[in-house]
Amino acid sequence: MSELKARIIEDMKTAMKAKNKGALKAVRMILGAVKQREVDERIELDDTQVLAVIQKMVKQRKDSISQFKDAGRDDLVDVEEAELVIINNYMPEQLSEAEISIAVDKAIVDSGASSMQDMGKLMGVLKGQLDGKADMGAVSALIRSKFS
Repeated sequence: MSELKARIIEDMKTAMKAKNKGALKAVRMILGAVKQREVDERIELDDTQVLAVIQKMVKQRKDSISQFKDAGRDDLVDVEEAELVIINNYMPEQLSEAEISIAVDKAIVDSGASSMQDMGKLMGVLKGQLDGKADMGAVSALIRSKFS
């Protein structure tokens, strides 16, 4: 069993003992998504794959929050934000904008990228380095701004 999955299970037990319904709901949701992927693919996920599931959940929550805000549903925004806080506990520490910018600049120099034509190549290099540590949408926007 991956360390991250074991940590999630322990956090679920802790939330049960503390009778923290909000945390318990979010942790069960994470564990359910991990188990669903394991069943679908008939494998046991390692830490990288568990992290990918968690990243997907973070992205879904952020999308939901923006849609609920646009619709004026503050009650649902609060629920999603509370879940997002708990889900983010399992993400690695996020890099600052300055650290991301340095990584993008280094990738541009290393790959010899000179225009938007090289965007795919750059994203491929950066995804391996920054995956889980930075929002790849923000990385993409930063690359676009450097080439425009």
